Amino acid sequence: MKPFLKEVAESLIQQSGGNLQHSAIIFNNKRPAAYLQSHLASIIQKPFWSPSFFTIHEFFALSTNLKIADSFTQFFTLYQQYNKLLRLAGGDGMELHKFYPIARIILSDFSQIDNDLVDAGKLFRELEDIAEIDYQFDYLSDEQQSFLKDFWQSYSEGKQKKQQEQFIKMWRRMPDLYHAFHHALKEKGLITMGQVYCQLARGEETVPDFTSPFNEGKLVFVGFNALTQAEALVFKRWQKEDKALFYFDTDSYYMNDHIQEAGLFLRKNRDKTGLNNALGESTGFIQSAAKSIDVYQTQGQTAQAKILDEALQKDYPLIDDHDGPGKMAIILADESLLLPVLQTIPTHYNVGGESRALNLNVTMGYPLLASSIFGLADLWLTIQAQMVEPDKESVNFKEVEAFLSHPLTGISERTRDKIQFKLIEEQLVEVPAARLTGQKGLFALFFTKISSAAMATNALQHILKYVLEQQLANKTLKQTETDLFVAVIKELNRLHDALIEHLKEGDDKKELTFVLSLIQKALQGIAVPLSGEPLEGIQVMGLLESRNLDFEQIYILGVNEGILPQVSISPSFIPDSIRRAHGLPVIENQDAISAYMFYRLLQRSEKISLVYNAQTDDTNTGEPSRFLRQLEYESGYHFNYLQQQQNISTESKTMVQIEKDPQVMAILNKYLSGETRLSATALTTYINCPLQFFYRYVARIDEPKEVAENVEANIIGLMLHWMLETFYRELMKADPEITKARIMEKRKTIADLSERAYAKIVFNNERHQVAHNGMQKVVLAIVQEYANIILDYDENHAPFEILALEKKDQISFNFEVNGMPKSISLYGIIDRIDQKNGVVRIVDYKTGNDDLKFSSLDDVFDTHGKKQNKALLQTLFYTHVFEQANAKEWVEPNIYSVRNMRKEGALFMEGKEKAKLNGARLESVKGEFINLLSLKLGQLFDENIPFTPTTVEASFTYSPYITLCGM
Repeated sequence: MKPFLKEVAESLIQQSGGNLQHSAIIFNNKRPAAYLQSHLASIIQKPFWSPSFFTIHEFFALSTNLKIADSFTQFFTLYQQYNKLLRLAGGDGMELHKFYPIARIILSDFSQIDNDLVDAGKLFRELEDIAEIDYQFDYLSDEQQSFLKDFWQSYSEGKQKKQQEQFIKMWRRMPDLYHAFHHALKEKGLITMGQVYCQLARGEETVPDFTSPFNEGKLVFVGFNALTQAEALVFKRWQKEDKALFYFDTDSYYMNDHIQEAGLFLRKNRDKTGLNNALGESTGFIQSAAKSIDVYQTQGQTAQAKILDEALQKDYPLIDDHDGPGKMAIILADESLLLPVLQTIPTHYNVGGESRALNLNVTMGYPLLASSIFGLADLWLTIQAQMVEPDKESVNFKEVEAFLSHPLTGISERTRDKIQFKLIEEQLVEVPAARLTGQKGLFALFFTKISSAAMATNALQHILKYVLEQQLANKTLKQTETDLFVAVIKELNRLHDALIEHLKEGDDKKELTFVLSLIQKALQGIAVPLSGEPLEGIQVMGLLESRNLDFEQIYILGVNEGILPQVSISPSFIPDSIRRAHGLPVIENQDAISAYMFYRLLQRSEKISLVYNAQTDDTNTGEPSRFLRQLEYESGYHFNYLQQQQNISTESKTMVQIEKDPQVMAILNKYLSGETRLSATALTTYINCPLQFFYRYVARIDEPKEVAENVEANIIGLMLHWMLETFYRELMKADPEITKARIMEKRKTIADLSERAYAKIVFNNERHQVAHNGMQKVVLAIVQEYANIILDYDENHAPFEILALEKKDQISFNFEVNGMPKSISLYGIIDRIDQKNGVVRIVDYKTGNDDLKFSSLDDVFDTHGKKQNKALLQTLFYTHVFEQANAKEWVEPNIYSVRNMRKEGALFMEGKEKAKLNGARLESVKGEFINLLSLKLGQLFDENIPFTPTTVEASFTYSPYITLCGM
């Protein structure tokens, strides 16, 4: 079927007699110009003078000598004029960061007011009247109250009256602000695009003869749909003056049916504005032939892109047909799918066994947000935002690590490792900026604190220029990245110029914070076009870019309700009822525009594939667009519904076991020779999971060290142990007899001890001065509370005598391996040994959720059971080592579990009866322990028994070896 632009080309040649050079061709966007030129060339087939091509904004801008003000200039100008009005009314100026979100809405409303030729004074007076009515009267109907609640929905009930008073005041100054804003721009030689439209519609253009170069030809407007009131007035005038031709891309399917929203604006252009379509009456393309539409239902957002690889395979031959431009297009109703689509489409395809390069042209542009350049800029903005406070001269270690590992910084591996080692060694949660800037080069640029808002844009430019030069020197930069660098530097230049001219008010700190956020917002909107051939291969574009273009084969992705059409509208201070009264855009306008763009894509396409996401989540209903349902109901097309099949399977667990080969046995034999000692922790690790014992004690795979921003549980345990050791050691210097009174007096030093403990454990220096952050203060409070729980118990247990603290003992333990006698050194460090009434106690401090109850010792030693008790094993281990090393008997194991001891005490309890483990029963359990320990050690050193993982998954919950164990 003949493309719309080819029909336009044929008509233009016929109308102009081939003298196209005198005409101006105006589109909504730049994209169609290349297609129309191609069609003109294919028809004329000889050299010719080309017409001039413009977008509507470019053409209308010719009507004024003033320069179009950019968004930054408009914002700062509005800010200055708003504050002038506030001060004239006796108020204080509004701060920049508070005004910015309001300004965006005001500027959008001003633009719509100008584009649709609305009397700003009258409109804002009506808004003031509405606000006054709502403020003064409480007897409005439910419907009226509902409307007003919607209008004030961004404010809480309690503050509604106050906010309304402020809005009434704002409405009163809005007409003055509107005129002051435009006047201030005009004094600078600037103008908004909305004012250009407004002046042109009213015949007030400063260059009234800007159309004269085309007097011998025509002003040709191609493919327009929804017109502003200003455009409609200008177009109607030029048509009446016989200056203009209009080519509307229409179809009788929606033009002749007034229920069809796709034809809403075209019918308005024809019937109310009176614009004539140079192509004549609408043709019925949509229903001229039976069509089959493939509808792909996917499970997931990015899955929509993944179906393309398979679906396109059979369509690649179409790309080789060069008979005219535009054979195949992928239309993204949901533009967030651009990157998944680019990652899916291959660089080559096969035709008859021959590999051919795939031409791909992306109209939408590659977003800066998806690049490492934005990541680097955003990291710098984050760091500067952290250092806004006057006394803040440090950077969080996470940002430093992100800088070191960023691909664009070019930091050498040696430098990176050196700095990371220092971070870990000194536990630098906050890294002094001076230590970083001292590294010179990019470090100095990146971590130098900026002190004013005016410096921000220049500082970031210097960083990006440095990185750009570095990348160019290394020849590692791609063309797209180069284009992004240039685009970012240009945008920062524009923002810098606006800041220098306008940023003269406000508090420096707040200004700087605002400017940093403004830079981030400015960068987020940057995109650069990807290289490609617009007339060949596969075209990838959004719905807006597809205007005027036709393709034989189209894939439309994101055909979901809520996306096509969009359900959200731009924020506005103008209520819906007022918008309707003045002819300003409302939600139905957006629906009609989306409907038109969707239907016109179907008009001349021969093969149509629609893709939608059927998965329901917080952002998606899982429903296809209502446009699809409408087509299905009324078009008569055949629909093939294809559901994406995704095989879902759980990854099977890998059975990992390590055989005790000669190399492994050589390490284990060091235990038997006495070269290596077995600790209580190593024993409980083996009982808990033999494979984890192998990784930790045989393979010696340690957990990677890192900076602890928030103190981990093991650090809290170490702090508590150090505090209690120091607490009692200082008491023991005077007298090992501990009384309640001495404990009570010494407890006054707990706060100081906790701070010394933190410095000792984290920095290995108890006198190290630390400026504790909020989370660290919480940790100190937790450790102090844990210590108080133990000291409360000790006060009630006093008096007692401390025999030793952190006592280290070692014994030789005999056992058998397959009937052969073996010996091993058992080693333990006991937290505390004390004595009361002739009973010697082993005291083990625990900060975890250790249980004092156990069912039986057999269960405790069962690797694959769920009733293990690590605390019991360790204290029995310590008790046995102490008894043997010091020739003691009847030593009693106690566990000070801070989470349980207030309710359950310090003695272990056995069985359902919860019998306390002491006296004769304890001695019996000690014998069982020795027997079971001998059996377990026999297994450990049996070369025929491999290291295998436990079957209890809970044992891997916090294990650093979880992936190595196949879990």
